[in-house]
Amino acid sequence: MTRPADAQHGVLVLSCQDAPGIVHAVSGLLVQERCTILESHQFDSAASGMFYMRVEFAHVDGAPLDFAHLCQAFEETAQRFDMSWRLADAAERQRVLIMVSQYAHCLNDLLFRNSIGELNLDVVAIVSNHPDLKGIADFYGVPFHHIPVTRETKPEAEAALLDIVREERVELVVLARYMQILSDGLCRQLEGRAINIHHSMLPSFKGARPYHQAHARGVKFIGATAHYVTADLDEGPIIEQEMLRVDHSLSPEQLAARGREAETRALSHAVRWHTENRVVIRGNRTVVFE
Repeated sequence: MTRPADAQHGVLVLSCQDAPGIVHAVSGLLVQERCTILESHQFDSAASGMFYMRVEFAHVDGAPLDFAHLCQAFEETAQRFDMSWRLADAAERQRVLIMVSQYAHCLNDLLFRNSIGELNLDVVAIVSNHPDLKGIADFYGVPFHHIPVTRETKPEAEAALLDIVREERVELVVLARYMQILSDGLCRQLEGRAINIHHSMLPSFKGARPYHQAHARGVKFIGATAHYVTADLDEGPIIEQEMLRVDHSLSPEQLAARGREAETRALSHAVRWHTENRVVIRGNRTVVFE
């Protein structure tokens, strides 16, 4: 039989202690379920002894996949190797909430890429502590929620955010240059499902006007880091980094422009890989199957 080009794809992602027979067991089960492997990546970490795998597959004749049955069928293999695993429909769009402040570039880039099919997101809400970017949300038809934040109102603001997360069944929160520090409690509630973008340069400049600080120090590289949100500020597991070479001829404004380029690229890559089930988190590190 010839599998149709538009056949439904499934994705299996797993991690466990390395042991003989893991690949054989996974592939054997897929054969037993009359599935064919379309894409397979694996990584055996010599340092930790962990094994990681991502397999994309389809039914040999293009028939729809029965995910409930496949999960049940895989359970014995998962228990035998003590796996952490997830099984998903590759075409399923994750429900995403984007948080912004006043910088528009990352928000606009994500929404544009999604509109042309480069990303496969269901953007259900945009939350901002400023009203400035409502026009972009309106243009793309995404509900915009203005939730002002002060030191005194921060607990109420975060509670309002979590209400939206629950009501909209949000699966991923993206901080697209959201210029507020999240509380430890909120970070814990969003653990593993919140991605932040941070300007990272050598050396790293914190606080206001980082590109002006970089210009004053005569940096030769600027870049950006996309990482998962944790209570340790800007120290969560890294998903993607972009680095661009610069020189003394660039003004602070030109450095900022190059920085925006790095930020949008790093964040869009991280969001795509996360929503395509290409990222496995282990401790403070990630394995990314690009």
